[in-house]
Amino acid sequence: MALACASHVRRLLLQSGAGAPARSFYSQPYQAKVGVVEFLSGVGKGVETHAAKLEEAVGGDLQRLLETRTLRLKKLGVPCKHRKLILSFAHKYRLGLWKPPAKVQ
Repeated sequence: MALACASHVRRLLLQSGAGAPARSFYSQPYQAKVGVVEFLSGVGKGVETHAAKLEEAVGGDLQRLLETRTLRLKKLGVPCKHRKLILSFAHKYRLGLWKPPAKVQ
């Protein structure tokens, strides 16, 4: 087990110097203020088409959107694929694993 791990680490170290792109340790620019519209546009993939409807339903409060469940989104007429995206990105956002990227101008 240890031998396999050591060979894997050695292979990674050897490959990193040969033609591998340099990693950037600078953080990506994120939006300072995140509302419902910014959150949905950050998710992308067509989810932003429901922004007006969802903003009206949750009152423009991102926290209420993050607490929204599948059935409520279904009652608002959001398709299944978009419900899955909204809920998965909401979970990642709550855990601090994802933030909507800032628009580059």
